[in-house]
Amino acid sequence: MRMHLSAAAAGFLLFAGVGAAAAQDVVIEPQQETIVREYVKKQPLASVQLPGVELNVGSTLPDTVELHEVPSVKYRYVVVDNRTVLVDPGTRRIVKVIE
Repeated sequence: MRMHLSAAAAGFLLFAGVGAAAAQDVVIEPQQETIVREYVKKQPLASVQLPGVELNVGSTLPDTVELHEVPSVKYRYVVVDNRTVLVDPGTRRIVKVIE
């Protein structure tokens, strides 16, 4: 029994580690973040409310949320709860929340 529990625990930790690693694969360079911050200041958007959606890296935004382009950056952005959120347009997953 102890062996099965250890194997299950190891499997869970491995699975959790893979998920965490996948979420950490996206690296926003400081230069890109600066570009986004400056662009957002010049092109302000109204903040949207998304009840039930957690603003965490890896969370997926609904299709109803309009994503906006930032020149020279492959990600799109939206302002949710007064926070700028960078999103992968292909998956609609949050890659960075800029406070």
